[in-house]
Amino acid sequence: MFKFKLFLTFLLFSFVLNNHAVAQYIPQSYSGLKYDQNGKLVFTIGQQQLSAVEAKAALGLSKMLGQPKGTETGIAFDFGMPDLNGTLYYGFIHFRDSRHPLPVFFKRTGRIKNGRVKIDIKNKMSGKYDMIGWEETGYGTIGYRVANEKGQLLYEGKVAFKGTGPFEVLPTVIEGPFVNLVTPQSVVISFVTSQPVQATVTVGTRKFADTNATVRHEIPITGLEADRAYSYTVRVSGLEQSYSFKTAPAPGSRKPFTFAYASDSRSGQGGGERDIYGVNAYMVKKIMAMAAQQKVAFVQFTGDLINGYRLSLDEINLQYANWKHAVEPFAHYFPVMAGMGNHEALMYTFRDTSGNRYSIDRFPYEEQSAEAAFALNFINPLNGPQSEDGAVYDPNPNQQDFPGYKENAFYYTYDNVAVVVMNSNYWYAPGLKHHPETGGNLHGYIMDRQMEWLAQTLAALQKNPAIDHIFITEHTPFFPNGGHVKDDMWYGASNKPRAVVAGKPVKFGIIERRDQLLDIVVNRTPKVVAILTGDEHNYCRTEIGPGTNIYPEKYDRPKIKLSRTVWQINNGAAGAPYYAQEQTPWSDKTSGFTTQNAVVFFRVNGKQVKMEVYNPDTLEPVDELQLR
Repeated sequence: MFKFKLFLTFLLFSFVLNNHAVAQYIPQSYSGLKYDQNGKLVFTIGQQQLSAVEAKAALGLSKMLGQPKGTETGIAFDFGMPDLNGTLYYGFIHFRDSRHPLPVFFKRTGRIKNGRVKIDIKNKMSGKYDMIGWEETGYGTIGYRVANEKGQLLYEGKVAFKGTGPFEVLPTVIEGPFVNLVTPQSVVISFVTSQPVQATVTVGTRKFADTNATVRHEIPITGLEADRAYSYTVRVSGLEQSYSFKTAPAPGSRKPFTFAYASDSRSGQGGGERDIYGVNAYMVKKIMAMAAQQKVAFVQFTGDLINGYRLSLDEINLQYANWKHAVEPFAHYFPVMAGMGNHEALMYTFRDTSGNRYSIDRFPYEEQSAEAAFALNFINPLNGPQSEDGAVYDPNPNQQDFPGYKENAFYYTYDNVAVVVMNSNYWYAPGLKHHPETGGNLHGYIMDRQMEWLAQTLAALQKNPAIDHIFITEHTPFFPNGGHVKDDMWYGASNKPRAVVAGKPVKFGIIERRDQLLDIVVNRTPKVVAILTGDEHNYCRTEIGPGTNIYPEKYDRPKIKLSRTVWQINNGAAGAPYYAQEQTPWSDKTSGFTTQNAVVFFRVNGKQVKMEVYNPDTLEPVDELQLR
């Protein structure tokens, strides 16, 4: 119910801000911002006053849902976009015919004209084409794809119906169900419906239900036994979907298991499903299918899920929906843990007369920030830091000046493994390196409060006797190798870049902050096995240890001494356009570099950890390494 209320709040704020209603709240962590007499957000730089670019989304999730309505012969869609012309692909979904039910597209298509299209179920999809038995039961679900006149796929949706003519559209599960937050005794089953309903989830003879009618359902399933498989059934509007999940082993059981890792699945080239409006759905499905075939316990996916960099919440929600639809057939059964990257950005943007862009994280932070949008769309543990409020650079302890870390920085455990998920694009201000006037955080910079939380979390996990292996994951590499040598935690060998708060640069530069992280992760936490990164659209591994050259030739700041070796495993090869390798001081410690698509599997067997890497498109081996 909370996330439904938050969703409505998001829509309200989008309406208010996009219609220039006067708002009083401006975080003091920014500089040069005010509202003018018309309620427009204005950024003053020099003699120029720049108004925020209006968030007029050409596309959005609310539009792509299509306002489906039943007709005498089928279903009519109205996407509310008179300039949308294209094709509607559609077909029945048979939920009991496959472990991973997907639409089986019909031989006919619908012509979208001026944003409208109809499906004739009664006359065209009956008889030998009724492969779900709707004529007998009076119920069914259709999956559909919206393509524009250029052939680009924009959205994959679902609509449930009842009747045999006339037809009635039913509240429909349009995202999920997903398995989340798996522990030895519990899981959370989540899904989104097209209309507010009170849904149920049945596990065995026990029934769990929403407290109130909602569109965003998060139903805790409790009282379970460790390391056991359970079937579950979601029921909405008289229709059922049945899948299964497995609870985690008791902590420290040290039973063999596998988990997978990837990042950077934003749109790729090549057409078709490689670009379903913001997402390389083709490659995501390949990765997820291979993860399912390998019987993984979970998948960790850290950042740049989508193209992002949007001004509209509705548009970024559309891209998130497309990503979730790509993982959905497999995430019915096991968790997919998502972290943030730079492309998850939801921004205010200002443009000056020279064409310079000044972009910052949107606010109010609790409703409009990139972090809040991410929390709305994913379900992650709530054990991360609160925000950067209260840090030494906080300009006003009496108000919120930074976005929250809720569900975008966190950790979780599975048996004898802990995964610590960091947000290296928190409070991200694109272009800050070149235009620091607004303030904001740097791509790749970990701010003080998150640093403190990391140190405390790793210290506790280091002392936990049930944990043998710790994996750190964040989107930006500590040591970039190809594509982001100009930034990440290196910035072309410059320590100068750093976050800017209330017009003042923070104390430590990016390389200094990297070294502070290395001290915590490498020197103070022997259980850390590897750092899992992305951002660079390739796969490679980099040895980080006493023999690795990690500094520019003329570096005048204190240098860290590493006491042992860990590996940075970079896998940003989940579908985004590739980056080739570049020369760095640590190039001799980098191996396995490839621009082919990749998914990394970690085989955990007690005190041992082995890594295997495959191309999910061809299934060929890419790399392997005995980590422990």
